[in-house]
Amino acid sequence: MAESAAVEFRIDRRSGVATYLQIVQQTKQALRLGVLQPGDRLPTAREVVEATAINPNTVLKAYRELEREGLVEARRGLGTFVRRTLGGAAGASASDSPLRTELADWARRARAAGLEKDDVGALFTAVIDSTYKGDQDR
Repeated sequence: MAESAAVEFRIDRRSGVATYLQIVQQTKQALRLGVLQPGDRLPTAREVVEATAINPNTVLKAYRELEREGLVEARRGLGTFVRRTLGGAAGASASDSPLRTELADWARRARAAGLEKDDVGALFTAVIDSTYKGDQDR
């Protein structure tokens, strides 16, 4: 049997985000960061249920959504496998990427300046929204 990729889902029951969407979002994040690669097997529904204590149908719903988006494929009797990654710049999110290094340096400076994690997230989101404004129309 194929080994599951090193992805662990963390469910925040207080977030207000549906559990299946949290799994979808975390899978997409792992695809963008290169944690998941084409051919990797996602954890089985049973493995996710054991780790998170959620309903197996919730996991299956998330995996069906990922399959609908063409990111994964279910192989009967074998599991669910990654079909493709996400992100336009190949390697830009790799741990040794210059962009990631610059962002990590910036985050450390923001923390040293007294910004809390939520403050940094809000600032980053505002800058990203401003930078990519109008791209949704393309």
